[in-house]
Amino acid sequence: MWQQEFTWFFALFHHEFRQGNRIAFEVLMALAFAHFFGFFNPKQLADFLDIPHQKLYAQLKDWSVYYLKEMLLRFMIKQAVEHLKPALQKSAATQSRAGLALSIDNSVMDRFGKLLRCTWNWYSGRYHKVIRGQDLLGIVLTINKTALPLHLLFCAKQGRYNTNKADVLIFMLSRLKAAFEREGIDLTQIPITMDSWFVSQPLRQRLHGLGFTKIIIAGKSNYTFTIDGKKQDASQWKKALVLHDPAWGIDVPACRVQGHSPTFGSITLFFFQKSTTRSYYLMNFSQVSMRGAEIWHIWKQHHLIECFWKMLKSIFHIRAMQLQGHGLYTALLIKVLAYVLAIRLQAHRPFSKLTITQIMRNLSRDHDLGTLLTAHFHLPFLAT
Repeated sequence: MWQQEFTWFFALFHHEFRQGNRIAFEVLMALAFAHFFGFFNPKQLADFLDIPHQKLYAQLKDWSVYYLKEMLLRFMIKQAVEHLKPALQKSAATQSRAGLALSIDNSVMDRFGKLLRCTWNWYSGRYHKVIRGQDLLGIVLTINKTALPLHLLFCAKQGRYNTNKADVLIFMLSRLKAAFEREGIDLTQIPITMDSWFVSQPLRQRLHGLGFTKIIIAGKSNYTFTIDGKKQDASQWKKALVLHDPAWGIDVPACRVQGHSPTFGSITLFFFQKSTTRSYYLMNFSQVSMRGAEIWHIWKQHHLIECFWKMLKSIFHIRAMQLQGHGLYTALLIKVLAYVLAIRLQAHRPFSKLTITQIMRNLSRDHDLGTLLTAHFHLPFLAT
């Protein structure tokens, strides 16, 4: 099992990066594998192996930003293709049950260092205030209740160019669309979900221009809509509309209505109650009309990207690896490799019913990291 999964990573690396440094990649994989034993940065692993930590850091500095971003993208795409191709060969009903969706969201990775690349003052939903950190924009494929990251980029406000997130998002989707076309997959057939930050008519038109036809986005409370001849903002409509009891395909009190917006024109709105005190609404930016059950089924997958962010922060401790300069993407690559390895391990019967945390506990309890590294890796400093 171990050799099978490690072979997948090394074979893919050699196929995609034929001029790559094998030893440096093995260091990346060793650091990713060490996460399962509670070592979340190079210093912790070096102390455990009783080797100078400079040997690990020297290998990490061997990578350029281009190589780091390309490895991130290609490993994530290859992993997603393995899941997508079998699903897309099945019926439309089976695909719907699989919960296929592209979830788009950003998350602030809190940092305290002032010299770390891309560190800026960002608003954090976790802390409900502005903090110093790095804003990570992500596109995640959800399938069978699993979040598979496809593209991750840090957003920086420094520099001579004021590139907004909408431009970055279109760039990311364009690259993904082209990459999946080379694999024989039309990514535009998969629905998109986004939070309210991305609401804008220009972005809606640009997504349609790329070919995406199903787009569900969370709405803002200050947007104004005219429903049944009455005009008021969404916060008032949340209180005025009567939500129907949960029905087939919709497991929350909800109401689907047709409204008109000065910005978006005629638009379908889906109001729902998440708890007894909080109501929300969704906007159907799709090019086709959709039933309430279909809108809700697509949006239900969006929480998986939030789960992915939480795993990066709480399980894989992305904050613990604070590498300077281009090491920002080195750290992200290592964390993603660890996450992909965990997803692949869950596909094996001994781990199929375990969470990632349970897998990590079982491995650290039943195996010795030093023995496994020596058996599966060919790092010169492991023999010293």
